[in-house]
Amino acid sequence: MASEQRSDAEQLAEFGYKQELHRTLGSFSSFAAGFSYISILTGMFQTSYLGFYFAGPAFIWAWLVVLFGQMMVALQFSELAAHYPLAGSVYQWSKQVAGKAWSWNTGWMYLCAQIVTVPAVALAWQVILPQISTRFQVFKCSPSASCPDPSFPLFNNPDFAKNAILLGIVMITLTTIINVMGVSVLSKINNVGVAAELVGASGLVILFLIHANRSPSDVLTNTANTANVPVNHAWGYLGALLVGAIMPLYVMYGFDSAGSLAEETDNPRKRAPRAIIQALATAGTMGFLLILFGTMAVSDKLFPTGLGAGGLALITKDVLGSFWGDVFLWDCALAIFVCCLAIHAMSVRILFAMARDNNLPAGDKLASVSGTRRVPVVPALLVGAIAIAILALNIANPYAVTIVLGLGIIYMYLAYLGVTIPLFQRRLEGWPGSLPTANQGLFRLGGWALVTNGIAILYGAAMVINLAWPRDYFYGTKWYQQYGPITGVALVVIVGLVLYYGYQKDKMEVLPEHRAGSTAEALAEITQPPIHGGP
Repeated sequence: MASEQRSDAEQLAEFGYKQELHRTLGSFSSFAAGFSYISILTGMFQTSYLGFYFAGPAFIWAWLVVLFGQMMVALQFSELAAHYPLAGSVYQWSKQVAGKAWSWNTGWMYLCAQIVTVPAVALAWQVILPQISTRFQVFKCSPSASCPDPSFPLFNNPDFAKNAILLGIVMITLTTIINVMGVSVLSKINNVGVAAELVGASGLVILFLIHANRSPSDVLTNTANTANVPVNHAWGYLGALLVGAIMPLYVMYGFDSAGSLAEETDNPRKRAPRAIIQALATAGTMGFLLILFGTMAVSDKLFPTGLGAGGLALITKDVLGSFWGDVFLWDCALAIFVCCLAIHAMSVRILFAMARDNNLPAGDKLASVSGTRRVPVVPALLVGAIAIAILALNIANPYAVTIVLGLGIIYMYLAYLGVTIPLFQRRLEGWPGSLPTANQGLFRLGGWALVTNGIAILYGAAMVINLAWPRDYFYGTKWYQQYGPITGVALVVIVGLVLYYGYQKDKMEVLPEHRAGSTAEALAEITQPPIHGGP
């Protein structure tokens, strides 16, 4: 183990960085980082109503398309993680395969995606907790309204929206405190949460299958929905399926988290690539089975047109009854918290990674690592403050949550393209054949590299267009609602370009206090051996 630890520090020094973060993560912890970010129960319970609402049960086909496309992206990231085991994943990978301007703007987009996603996930408690007990609805709904509110957009009731913000603030406050406490505490909580989520999701799959009262074909071919708008789209059911695909797009991303924690992982060249693929494959398979078996088991009174009112949360209580339904909803509430915790942690790592390269204003403060816990404290606090501020948008605009959710995913997909596009160009030039690590037996795609990379680019571009399309029945009827995602992307791009060319362009270099010295100095930075996470 000691030789591996020395090797990890030496490898990090080769990229110009000294070892500052604790390498406490093992195999399960690395997998758990990616799985908790995807958090199949969080995404399924928070957004599954969208697929049912707009495209009916047959939207499950879109899940398979998204899983395939994301797996093409994950394969590229796994190969990159093997050669570049650095904190910040997407930012660092783009930095290694593209120029400075491209990589900085990719990192900027990735940073915005991470920070926007924190409050988006924090709102998910409102979907779950009031269904367990009305005591969680602190802001009592008026007599004429129902809580939880089953209509679309999900948070269109003012009292419902205020309560969502309150619960979201509580969650973000807790994730901020835990992130400040350090990666050791964070990973232990994360591991417990992921274990509970794996057990809960597996249990639901089995119970749904036991209670099945219709065949898979009834689900896979049923296109009924409650809105009946997309079906009348000029593109017919294809239009409905495209908007239904937004649901799996909301779920299956963030699998690169194992790569972002590479500097806190023991032997990351081997563990991170495997963890990236395992996290996506596990979450994708479980999610598919939850949709399929859940809709096979739900009662006739809800199937098919009633599913859009509450999605998987409604299905769970309908199939299992109040008591066991609440048990699984509690498990889901824990999964949501752990998911938000993981996303908060990833936001901190990208801030740290960009700041130590002097790529952000006040980089010395943002890249400062606490002396005892070995964690970037200022980024943890900053992410928490920004996330809480974003939550306030929901008060003024009921469609804000939908727009914020969409923006977070669009930013993430653009950041992913910021890696896959230049990587394709590098592959044409022979990458990774010229790297010193090319012949070390690391994860490699070989003859499938160009094909999978090309598919990843085409898929990513198509999904960005699908997410940003100004649908009035999805984002709202007012122009600023319909064009909210496009406007949000344009704003971030413009601010990024102004910030880069006006301030950052000539400042990009590793800050002196974070540069690696001699190998002996790099090894001296190691203060704690791996303590958990499996072999």
